[in-house]
Amino acid sequence: MTNWSGLIEVTVKIRIIAGLSALAAAAALTSCSAEPSSDKGDGPRKITVWIMKDSVTEDFLARFTKDFEKGRPDLDLDIQIQEWNGIGEKVTAALASNDAPDVIEVGNTQVAQYSASGGVKDLTGKVDDLRGADWLPGLAEPGRIDGKQFGVPWYAANRVVIYHKDHFAAAGVKEPPKTRDEWLAITEKLNTGKVQGIYLPGQNWYTLAGFVWDEGGDLAVRTGGPWKGALDSPEALRGMEFYKKLQALGKGPKDSDEAEPPQAEVFAKGDVAQVVAVPGGAKIIEEANPELAGKLGFFPVPGDSAGTPGATFTGGSDLIIPEASAHHDAAYEVVKALAGEKWQTDMAKTMSYVPNRTSLASVIQDNEGTAAMAAAAAQGRATPNSPQWAAVEAANPIKEYMTAVLTGQDMAEAAKAASGSITKTLNS
Repeated sequence: MTNWSGLIEVTVKIRIIAGLSALAAAAALTSCSAEPSSDKGDGPRKITVWIMKDSVTEDFLARFTKDFEKGRPDLDLDIQIQEWNGIGEKVTAALASNDAPDVIEVGNTQVAQYSASGGVKDLTGKVDDLRGADWLPGLAEPGRIDGKQFGVPWYAANRVVIYHKDHFAAAGVKEPPKTRDEWLAITEKLNTGKVQGIYLPGQNWYTLAGFVWDEGGDLAVRTGGPWKGALDSPEALRGMEFYKKLQALGKGPKDSDEAEPPQAEVFAKGDVAQVVAVPGGAKIIEEANPELAGKLGFFPVPGDSAGTPGATFTGGSDLIIPEASAHHDAAYEVVKALAGEKWQTDMAKTMSYVPNRTSLASVIQDNEGTAAMAAAAAQGRATPNSPQWAAVEAANPIKEYMTAVLTGQDMAEAAKAASGSITKTLNS
């Protein structure tokens, strides 16, 4: 996953999870690298696992640890909780050290950056054993670099549409839209002046990416040579044209993203019919306005045809094994267990995440928000698989491009400029 700050509204930091403060306090680190794993003595070998703060609950980790160690009494799991802030530098340093942890959770879009260092173990030969053919494409692709699988998908989350049921009923809309054309028509019907049909900030580029992918375009492409920004392709321009039409049916700002102002707070005021967010956004909305409890519904971002949701950015986490780990075989057993059916099912129910396998989508069907998310996840995609993509996001010419188009500048010229910027950064 690009770390969750990219997927979830930055200000409110939704993670669809329970707290982890007690475990974090017990396992907080003060050094840049993990304690060296020891093979000395007759006791169990210590296997160090880095898990990101707030990814899973303390209870989940306790259940997993007890079950795993019961089956492998020769191993002692040392799970250490890491903060997202500064994690890139910390993981990079660990991968280059002689005492790296044995397993590390990383954002799915970070795998390319870390594997470029040569410090991540190639797990291509384990894909069949891990049932990789069943992995969600949008979650598996970021872990696969130049045909080699370095990251093992752990969990996924993606955006859906959260809607106000009362506003839909008042407008005579009996069910959510199934296609993008229906979505535009229903949103226009909802947009009464007193009610915004949709609140869509002008720089919500993850949502734009889905429209671009639906049209057959991409943010950047590489066909054997250098990377090339692709926002100026005919397909990508059609995706931006749809975004422009949809954004105009609300009062979202043209020059900021979902964090400025926090879109959950905007929705909580009660005069917005729809917002594009992860399902956990509903919890933040209800906290801000308890009167909306029970009034919020969910549906996947619609696609071109009924029955097939639109493409959506898949965020989440992968598990990697550092080359410097002293216990590759044992580390793989930990990864296999966490990515396997038993603990994928447990985590999906505990955390309301989408499991890493398409065949496990049914385990969260009883939750409306996560069921919508799981349906959309089948059409999940990822950002361009380049170690330099993080630098693109840091400068983010995509946001500037979107604002330019929404404020009346020529779309083709603005797209060409943004594509040029992406090309330069990806090949730097």
